[in-house]
Amino acid sequence: MIRKIRNLTAGTLLVAGIVSCQSAGNQKSVTVLDNGLTPETEHLLKSLRTIPQQGFMFGHHDDPLYGIGWEGEEGRSDVKSVVGDYPAVMSFDIGHIELGRAESLDNVPFDKIRREIIAQYERGGMNTISWHLDNPLTGGDSWDVSEKGVVAAILPGGEQYATFQQWLGKAAEFFSSLETSDGVKVPVLFRPWHEHTGSWFWWGKELCSPEEYKALWRMTYDFMTDKGINNLLYAYSPGTEPNDTTEYLQRYPGDGIVDLIGFDCYQFDREIFLTQMKKSLDILTDIGQTHHKPIAVTEFGYETIPDPVWWTETVLPLLSAYPLSYALVWRNAREREDHYYAPYPGQVSAGDFVKFYEDPRTLFAGDLKGLYK
Repeated sequence: MIRKIRNLTAGTLLVAGIVSCQSAGNQKSVTVLDNGLTPETEHLLKSLRTIPQQGFMFGHHDDPLYGIGWEGEEGRSDVKSVVGDYPAVMSFDIGHIELGRAESLDNVPFDKIRREIIAQYERGGMNTISWHLDNPLTGGDSWDVSEKGVVAAILPGGEQYATFQQWLGKAAEFFSSLETSDGVKVPVLFRPWHEHTGSWFWWGKELCSPEEYKALWRMTYDFMTDKGINNLLYAYSPGTEPNDTTEYLQRYPGDGIVDLIGFDCYQFDREIFLTQMKKSLDILTDIGQTHHKPIAVTEFGYETIPDPVWWTETVLPLLSAYPLSYALVWRNAREREDHYYAPYPGQVSAGDFVKFYEDPRTLFAGDLKGLYK
């Protein structure tokens, strides 16, 4: 695949922080900064702020784990099969880590997820993690909204508080285990309690009060900090329900415990999608500027991508108009024929995706790695 030509200047070199920031000789990094973060994690945060000067990173959920017609093959990726490069951002989910399971809710071994997170870091890319955890009150899944009061039940004094502390501990153990062979903790953007402005998760808008939701965020952050987890940044990502900055910030837990702000949005009808995206991107840009936060489209996509020019005629003009750090599409399910959001070889939008990839405004893993040359 012919690489796209970039005009990278010294002003964009902070993007290099996405890679390990190891000194010459590959010495082990053990330093923790005054803010409690590892130098690599702090540099990632700086990079997220400067990336929009060059373009935006493209991301894909579960990209190296499985795809259309394959699963678990080392070095494989549907995105890579189409354009010859990995996504700049890879997203993974740790649902069922809380239960002590060996595999995630999508039936992927956590050991495999760990290896791929480390591999993405070592190739120069970024990792982000979501957590579709079970309902600790009912025993159902994340989508079990049969009872209100689940969040209240896991806050201090609640009947499931002790159990939930154990669940947080399982997640903390996983985050702590993300370490390279020479001892560098892999920086991760953690995206807990997402899409909370809807009510399809047990932590959603109609299932808990704003105060309870903020307390859940604070408890999660404090727990990880108290456990010495120093390789996490935190992303706040509602859906497109907020209609203005006030509504967007109604459940915002505070600048001190949020590092990036975003939202999730999917296309069903093109005009509705464009309207929702522009509204949410305008809100995000405003808040990002006033609160000094990088911004991202933390989930988006068009299931089965039936539009052959969707990438260059819908996505690229829309996203390139805003100062985004990244935009990430959801997974390519290997167990469902009609549930994929990135193209694979022969898919109707694959050719257009190559054009999207070749545009200098889109950043893939190879673009970030090249910053060190």
